[in-house]
Formats: sequence, structure tokens, C-alpha cells
Amino acid sequence: MPIYAYGCSSCGLQKDVLQKMSDAPLTTCPECGKDTFVKQLTAAGFQLKGSGYYATDFKNPPKPEPASSPCCGGGSCSTAS
Repeated sequence: MPIYAYGCSSCGLQKDVLQKMSDAPLTTCPECGKDTFVKQLTAAGFQLKGSGYYATDFKNPPKPEPASSPCCGGGSCSTAS
């Protein structure tokens, strides 16, 4: 279950609440009783660490350049001098 941050604009109470995602948002402040208790936007509480989580890990490797050959490229060059 996620933890949501709530704040009351009337009394200034800040509170974290453990709720199900299906639960309705709280609206009544438990401190002052007014309907000014709103859910606040917060940053994610985790970091991705270790191999496999960096942008460079999933980029396509550079394509190899075609090998230059002394032939005409079709494989049926005439090498007569």
C-alpha cells in the first residue's frame, strides 16, 4: 500500500497516511476538522541503483562499419591486370 502525504491549508498539519489505492482521498483534517485536507504531490521514495538501470545500459551499441575490401563489392571482381 502506498503512503500519501496530506496537508491542511487551514491549520498547517502535515501527515503521511498509509492507504489503499482504491480508497477515497481524505478531505477532513484530523486536527481542526475542516474540509481543507488535500493530498500533496511528493517525489518518489526510491532510487534505482546497480547495473541495468542507467541510460547507457540500454542504448544500442554502435554499428560496425562495413569492411573495406579491394574488390568491387559484388564478389565477382575481375582481378586481371
